Amino acid sequence: MKVSEFTIEPVVKKAVTGFIEKHHYSHYAGGIQHKQCFALYSPDGMFGLPRMIGAAIYGQPAMPDTAKKYHPDEPLRCWEMRRLCCIDDTPTNTESYFIGQTIKWIRQNTDVQVIISYSDLNQGHEGTIYKATNFVHLGETSPSKVLMVDGKEYHPRSMNNKHRPYGRELKRRYDNKDENIFYVDKKPKNIFAYYLNKKLKKKMLNQYL
Repeated sequence: MKVSEFTIEPVVKKAVTGFIEKHHYSHYAGGIQHKQCFALYSPDGMFGLPRMIGAAIYGQPAMPDTAKKYHPDEPLRCWEMRRLCCIDDTPTNTESYFIGQTIKWIRQNTDVQVIISYSDLNQGHEGTIYKATNFVHLGETSPSKVLMVDGKEYHPRSMNNKHRPYGRELKRRYDNKDENIFYVDKKPKNIFAYYLNKKLKKKMLNQYL
């Protein structure tokens, strides 16, 4: 099957939540302030119905200062690709085709001027699909840490929230040297940007490159 046979549809978040929780390496889709979601469908589903084989979520960057960094004048016109995943057994170039089609939709239906995304080196993701879809590599994030609790990753400041029971419990366990709660250093992430506005692209690339 060719990627050109796949269809991309704008959908509500709940339509892709279960798919992302199953197929994305984070297994998490909650808490994302989304602006637009997309589903990728293959025509070879059961009973002749389309089968979902990919999902993407775009939204505002989690931190307001992040949007200002990539679009200082109009940060609300900066979106971040918050989630992207496809099933494993898809043809070559499926993800880049999916990204390209979602960007085409965003260009035609919104006033967004820049899209940013990150490739997680901790997951072995170098950003090949972003390079294939003409994103520009802008460098790396700073190295970070995560709090490991019983084999699961938590935000490094989770135990600092003393106003919530779980924060107090994490702090108690950490202070008591519980071997199942500890910090782990993480690699940085590669930063990529896709500028839909040529003037903005020229301006920002002169700053970053």
